Amino acid sequence: MAALAKKSAQASGSGDKALVLTFMDGSGRIAIDRVADSFGMSKTQLAETVGLARESLYKAARVGTLKTQARVREMLEIISRVSEWAGGKEQAMAWYRAQPIPAFGGRTAEALVKDGKAGAVRDYLDHLAVGGFA
Repeated sequence: MAALAKKSAQASGSGDKALVLTFMDGSGRIAIDRVADSFGMSKTQLAETVGLARESLYKAARVGTLKTQARVREMLEIISRVSEWAGGKEQAMAWYRAQPIPAFGGRTAEALVKDGKAGAVRDYLDHLAVGGFA
């Protein structure tokens, strides 16, 4: 767990924005198609992963909404924070979707983001980064 904390510390802060920036389009919005393609998902799967209705990622009017952009950004920020110690963004996505977090009653980061608790996951990762216990 100490290695997790050190690597999470290195990835926190401005590092968690780096992954987000790679998916920005010319207008400053997250390009949903590029995110889905990068993780080998359909837009439907991506919508499920961030807790949005399928239409949120398929209808042009909804892709740019604050809620849609925020949910995808939150997922990317969390994945960015853990990608170094997880072994890459694909492994970080696997952690995000499947690894139970004891501090949250065994819920995954995915479940927490779906419930609008991405801030709690980021706080948890920050806690680990400064040497706190899981």
